[in-house]
Amino acid sequence: MGARVPGLPMRVPPPERGELPESVTIWEVGPRDGLQNESTVVPLEVKLEFLDRLAAAGLRVLEATSFVRPEWIPQLADAADLLAGLRAAPGVRYPVLVPNARGLDRALEAGVRDIAVFAAATETFARRNLNRGLESQFEMFEQVVGRATGSGLTVRGYLSMCFGDPWEGAVPVEQVVAAGKRLLDLGCAQLSLGDTTGVATPGHVEALLRAFGAAGVGVDRLAVHFHDTYGQALANTWAALRCGVRTVDSSAGGLGGCPYAESATGNLATEDLVWMLDGLGVEHGVDLDALVATSTWMAGKLGRPSPSRVVGALAP
Repeated sequence: MGARVPGLPMRVPPPERGELPESVTIWEVGPRDGLQNESTVVPLEVKLEFLDRLAAAGLRVLEATSFVRPEWIPQLADAADLLAGLRAAPGVRYPVLVPNARGLDRALEAGVRDIAVFAAATETFARRNLNRGLESQFEMFEQVVGRATGSGLTVRGYLSMCFGDPWEGAVPVEQVVAAGKRLLDLGCAQLSLGDTTGVATPGHVEALLRAFGAAGVGVDRLAVHFHDTYGQALANTWAALRCGVRTVDSSAGGLGGCPYAESATGNLATEDLVWMLDGLGVEHGVDLDALVATSTWMAGKLGRPSPSRVVGALAP
């Protein structure tokens, strides 16, 4: 197609809006979750320009990098240099993923004020990703989150494998709720529910969100993070929005995956999310044309087309 048709998508909110939010915060994970799964290291200057372009497109939460050990994810070995060279845009948050106490030390040294920790809802993935068990991971996070909040940092908790685990299969809803509540009780301000391998379906999403509500956790403290492995990411996002969720994780151009789960393919593309939100009349603050141009530019740097359907339709 290659050009934006005026007036499209038409803004047609559902006849029965239900709990559909008036606005949504897009938590952009492309610079961290998107680039960490690349086979080659993206140059520092490209990452910095990527962040600048995303901020200029109107995104107000940009997960910039991770203080993970370089031998684990070499693509993010330049975290300290990236933060030192970052040209922070006014009103934009730049959270950083912190895997452990040493990562928190590095984040504090870099002056970071906004961090995230990454936990698992299953025993197997906790051991593969953190080298700790499902229960013992919380001992580590108790120290990290406690120190972080005590230092005035805002902490987000990621919970992976919420909808199914490639090694364990189905994950009971009550197990996910128990693990998620542990993170919130430790002091996380927000919990992002991750469909790490993209196996979720809309009914499952609704059931999990309602189970959190029944356990006393409101949707104002929850976010969703979907992968599009089976083409369900937008449908699952729609289900979450109908339950009142107001923060959605996505990745510009659909970049990303998980280096510890081979079946985890790209994240929900931010452009695809924005197109749907525009059609629903849900505010988000993002300039879609500028975002498409940014993802097209990054696709050129990576040497392959963007998997985003909207980028494919609108890019020259």
